[in-house]
Amino acid sequence: MSTPDPAPKPATRSPWYYRLGPQVLVSLALGIIAGFAFPALATQLKVLGDMFLNLIKAGVAPLVFLTIVHGIASAGDARSAGRIGWRAIVYFEVVSTVALLLGMVAGNLLQIGSGMSPHAGGTAIPAIKAAATPGFSEFLLHIVPDNFVGAFAKGELLQVVVLSVMVGIGILAIPAERRSAINNSLSQISEVLFSFINLVMRLAPLGTFGAVAYSVGSNGSSVLLALAEFVLGFYAILALFIIAGLGTIAKLAGFSLWRFLRYIKDEIFIVLGTASSESALPRLLIKLERLGCSEQTVGLVLPTGYAFNLDGTSIFMAMGVMFISHAYGVPLSLEVQLGILLLMLLTSKGAATVSGGSFVVFAATVTSTGILPVEGLALIFGVYRFLSMAMATCNTIGNSVATVVVAKWSGTFDAERAHKHLYPEQYPDVAHEDEALDNGVALPSLDTPAKASHA
Repeated sequence: MSTPDPAPKPATRSPWYYRLGPQVLVSLALGIIAGFAFPALATQLKVLGDMFLNLIKAGVAPLVFLTIVHGIASAGDARSAGRIGWRAIVYFEVVSTVALLLGMVAGNLLQIGSGMSPHAGGTAIPAIKAAATPGFSEFLLHIVPDNFVGAFAKGELLQVVVLSVMVGIGILAIPAERRSAINNSLSQISEVLFSFINLVMRLAPLGTFGAVAYSVGSNGSSVLLALAEFVLGFYAILALFIIAGLGTIAKLAGFSLWRFLRYIKDEIFIVLGTASSESALPRLLIKLERLGCSEQTVGLVLPTGYAFNLDGTSIFMAMGVMFISHAYGVPLSLEVQLGILLLMLLTSKGAATVSGGSFVVFAATVTSTGILPVEGLALIFGVYRFLSMAMATCNTIGNSVATVVVAKWSGTFDAERAHKHLYPEQYPDVAHEDEALDNGVALPSLDTPAKASHA
């Protein structure tokens, strides 16, 4: 009589210091300490953060291109991709408008900047290349590239999205028997890029340390204290938007925002430390598909949201306008505020397409009003690094939530699969797989689509 095989031992969790999230969090704390203790040395550490972000940016544009093209090509028809696309655009416009309104209302109610000296910052305004806000026709012209390779070389994410959609639709016109070979090739190249990003992400703690140390060391405590009202108010409004706004959206969509944030916590720490939402994009493409969103939905919604759904940027621009208004004693009537809000609905979409990011677009918006003093930009630039950390984090969370909501709205979401990843304590095997992914041990294949729930 043979004895039964012993039960397999449960998988043990690796020590906390092996996991990327805690490593980034420790690096964030060490960067703050180094910035205050050794400000002169800390200002020289900016190169570490820049090197990490440059490596990330090197892979983002081609990864977005391959993901969107593969998502459309694997759909089998353009109408399926179109249904997801228009749902995403409607969601983006509604939520971005709410974010702008919240920032404008908060700026009026909190009276941020009132009684503050215009010279509190004492920081010189950086050289701003874009001095004027483009009109609607210029905006449309800008999103259409005049050079296929140039869109990738310049990092113009919105142009890359346009190219990706057109190439993906073009592939759908190819006969099915030839299209399968193209899809297989796209999948294999994508796996190579994911492996590259996985290697780069191991440097995230080093990049976070250098970026935070430079930010604290170069700005110092005086600027932080002078602009504490604006910084703390901005963080509070972002927290309100995430908890109340996105929390309500998540509840209506049928999932827990808190559980979802726990699932993407490592990506949140990376964005918070690097102040760049691009740093988490490659990993989110993997994790959202792993959560249960279809490959096509993730490939279309998440990258497009980086150009059209910048919730944190929208709140920053609205509150920044009111801050300058109050700091310099320039009253803005309700009609003027609504006009600026409509202007920001357009310019906020350009934050991902203008070299220099959200501050350049914000500066162009302030300049184009002809009412607000451009000297106020110096005040905000003094602590912009700290604002951008929260801004990028809110943008990342907002786009991640949008992907899940559009997937559920489109019937391309596997609720059972999502439950296993959002409640890992009930499924030890799934928890172990998620931990392996977080540690960079395993990457899922793009050929493993999520089951769609069409209920």
